[in-house]
Amino acid sequence: MNVTDRLLGAALPLARMVAAEEGGGGHEEVHELPNLIGIVSRFLGDGAVSHFLHQWEGMIFAYAIAGIIIFFVHRATRNPTLIPGRLQNLVEMIFEGLTNFLMGVLGPQGREFVPFLGTLFIYILAMNLSGVVPAGKSPTANANTTVALALCVFCYVQYTGVRKNGVLGYVKHLAGSPRSAVEWAFVPIMMPIHILGELAKPVSLSLRLFGNVTGEDVLLFAFCSLGITALSFMNSPVGIPFQAPFILLAFLTSFIQALVFTLLSTIYILLMLPHAHAEEGHD
Repeated sequence: MNVTDRLLGAALPLARMVAAEEGGGGHEEVHELPNLIGIVSRFLGDGAVSHFLHQWEGMIFAYAIAGIIIFFVHRATRNPTLIPGRLQNLVEMIFEGLTNFLMGVLGPQGREFVPFLGTLFIYILAMNLSGVVPAGKSPTANANTTVALALCVFCYVQYTGVRKNGVLGYVKHLAGSPRSAVEWAFVPIMMPIHILGELAKPVSLSLRLFGNVTGEDVLLFAFCSLGITALSFMNSPVGIPFQAPFILLAFLTSFIQALVFTLLSTIYILLMLPHAHAEEGHD
């Protein structure tokens, strides 16, 4: 068996909706299109390297995407000029757009949050779109990735609350910012509710992103499989591209999900800011 046959033998089973047989005789349900790491791991056969690549393929793609973003941003900002080139102009346009958007929500004080929130948006968008690229995979279709992102937002929001309000102000915020005697009397009830609300935010963020991106991958896989099945009687190596319209939809939903995740993170930060600043942000 030559190399081409082995690669085809590794890729085609991944593109079917039925269970794919593994080395131990078990079955693993496949619900996504074949990706480069998956093809390489199956090509290598049953071994330590293959199992490592299969287990950590989402993390490998996440690190690769981060490296690509860092590379292009470094290239664009390494030697900035008054008359920017195409790459520098693109990066500056994206940065200016994100800055205006975030400051529109947070107000003038929002500029200090642009590096975190802007990076969050670009990184999530790139990871979402990675699943649309041939032989790519969306790391955000893995719950571990979305939970990690949501925990980063949660820790940053709590840190911002302590930094902007002080420890006592942060605790008072969790208590519902009571002012009257009646409000103070309800603190034992309101404080646990506010704490549960804070803990629910990363759960909501992670599950929303994970569910929507996974749904995109399953949809593309289903219509790809349908296209392959439609021509299976001809033993064709390709299928009818039923998935083509949904690829365009995946581009749109990938952008929307990255925007929603970033916008909710921005609102969580806004809610942690002192009330005086929050009111200025709405003026």
